[in-house]
Amino acid sequence: MRTETLHIPTEDGRADAFAAFPDDGERHPGVLMYPDGFGIRPVLRDMACELARHGYYVLVPNIFYRNGPTPVIELPEHIGEEDRPAVFAQLMPLIEAHTAERTLRDADAYLGFLASRPEAGAGPVAVTGYCIGGLLATRTAVAHPGRVAAVAAFHGPVGADGTDSLAKLTAEVHFGHAEGDLTPEALDGINQALDTAGVGYTSEIYPGTAHGFTMSDTDAFDARALQHHWDRLLPLLGGALSRS
Repeated sequence: MRTETLHIPTEDGRADAFAAFPDDGERHPGVLMYPDGFGIRPVLRDMACELARHGYYVLVPNIFYRNGPTPVIELPEHIGEEDRPAVFAQLMPLIEAHTAERTLRDADAYLGFLASRPEAGAGPVAVTGYCIGGLLATRTAVAHPGRVAAVAAFHGPVGADGTDSLAKLTAEVHFGHAEGDLTPEALDGINQALDTAGVGYTSEIYPGTAHGFTMSDTDAFDARALQHHWDRLLPLLGGALSRS
């Protein structure tokens, strides 16, 4: 397994990024992994490495690079409930400034950079994301129908751009929602949009979960839900990218 810290040229500067990939001299399908709002840190690096072990080139960008390199803000080793008010006081201005227009400009740069890597395959890619990264992943998939073969989002506000946007998806989809993040009625609306898109998908509420359930450095972490996330993500990528 190899890991690298990289710098991606964008229209607005240079985004630092973390990459993980098998060290076997072969080319592997690319996966663009958007982090949650807390950004690149040990838990995200570990998740990228775990995914790379299954035969993927995984690229994790610093989505807030305009505000500085990783770490954009200092975080405790464990982000407990007592830490969240101070952390979110710093994070929310960054999240609010990260508009859809910025997302799409950056996505063009990230996907172009991924295509340039000699260790990454030349075919379509997958895009994954966590929390706000789930929304960024979904926006990226909608904007790049010929490039993105699969999209997965976990505890992300994937419906924030409206169900009409979701109906434009062409990639295969898995949405893993936290129980506390949306109502069954909201889930029905998302799933109806995916029906309209005509794509293969699973979109479900993970029972008993709180927002952030995949992240082991937060109080929301749920080990069973994290395993379910892998059980959904790996077949999705294996199927969509093997056919590309």
